[in-house]
Amino acid sequence: MGYIFAILAGSAMSIQGVMNTRLGEKTGLLLSNSYVQGTAFILALIALIFAKDNNFKGFGEVNKIYLFGGVLGLVITLTVMLSVKKLSPVLAVSVILIAQLITAAVIEGFGLMESEKIAFTWNKIVGVIAMIGGVILFKYTG
Repeated sequence: MGYIFAILAGSAMSIQGVMNTRLGEKTGLLLSNSYVQGTAFILALIALIFAKDNNFKGFGEVNKIYLFGGVLGLVITLTVMLSVKKLSPVLAVSVILIAQLITAAVIEGFGLMESEKIAFTWNKIVGVIAMIGGVILFKYTG
């Protein structure tokens, strides 16, 4: 199921990035972002009504740095829209995926944010280099 969820997330992110960019071209970056974030907020509140695993006390128990995830939601939406607008959907998503992979590897490599520490081995480095090479090849050929 994890792979299915990851595929759905990646697909939804790509579709949303293009949709948000097109909306922003007609309404403006911040207005479209406000609409997108506001819609997500309202839908999340509705889903919260039906959720069974709510633990509001957890807000007081969690490391306070984790509460900035919402701020990153804004950063993600804005920067995806800007990158799709300035590049192309395929190129923007390719660079975003590479950045996600490298960032996740750093988080795991150093065991940051309570993650299990997993070494970033040479074969993973070669994989990232191959991905970067693929993006360059994609960008500058045909």
